[in-house]
Amino acid sequence: MRVTGLVTALRAEASCISPARIPFNQMVQLNDHARLWLSGMGAQAAGAAAEGLYQQGTMALVSFGVAGALDSTLKPGDLVLPDVMHAGEQLSVDLAWRDRLQSLLPTDITVVNGGLADSAVPLTDEKAKRNLAQATGACAVDMESAAVAHVAATAGIPFIAVRAIIDPVHFSPPEALLGAVYPDGGVNPLRLTALLLKRSVRIGTLLQMGAGMRAARKTLSKVIQSAGTGLA
Repeated sequence: MRVTGLVTALRAEASCISPARIPFNQMVQLNDHARLWLSGMGAQAAGAAAEGLYQQGTMALVSFGVAGALDSTLKPGDLVLPDVMHAGEQLSVDLAWRDRLQSLLPTDITVVNGGLADSAVPLTDEKAKRNLAQATGACAVDMESAAVAHVAATAGIPFIAVRAIIDPVHFSPPEALLGAVYPDGGVNPLRLTALLLKRSVRIGTLLQMGAGMRAARKTLSKVIQSAGTGLA
C-alpha cells in the first residue's frame, strides 16, 4: 500500500486533515496510508518536512494548504490543483493522480488548474502579485509547494499540490503583520495588540483575512472528506 505524506505549513491547514492537536515539525501517522508533517512557513521548512517524510518510507507527497490568488477571477475558497510549479525552473505534478482527485470532488467546489508560482517571501501588495503573474503565467502563489515538489522530483515519487485561495489579487496581508505571526501561523497576541494600537494593522483587515481563511479551510476540509487523507 502506497503511503502518502502531506506537508502543511500552518496549524489551520493541518486541522482540515485531522481534528487532533498536531505536534509541530515532526511526522504524524494519520493511518495506514497517510502521514502528516506540520512544517511551518517557507521553502526550507517545507523541504525539510518532505525529505523527512520520504526518509521514513513515504512514497507520494502532497503540498496541502492555502495560496494567494494571482488571477483576478479567483476568490477565497476556490481550489487550485495545479499542472506545474513555477520556481525558476518548472517542476511537474503527477497529472493522473491530480485528475483522479479532482474527479472525486463535489461540484460546489470551484476547481482551477494551471500554474502555481513559488515566492520566497509573503506577497503583501497587489503590484507584487501582478508582477509575479506576468513573469510566470501562474494563477496562484505559495511559499512551500515548489520545495515539496523538488524533493519528490529528486526522489522520483509522485507529487501533487492542493491549495485553496485565501486572499484575492486585490487584497494581501499587511507586511507589518508578519512580525506578529509564529512559524505555524499562530499569532503573538501582545505584538498584534501593539500593531492595532499603532494602527499599523486595522481590525477590518484582520476580519477580511479571517473570512478568507474560513473559506479556504471549508474547501480544504471538503477535499479531505471527499477523497480521504490519502487523497485518492
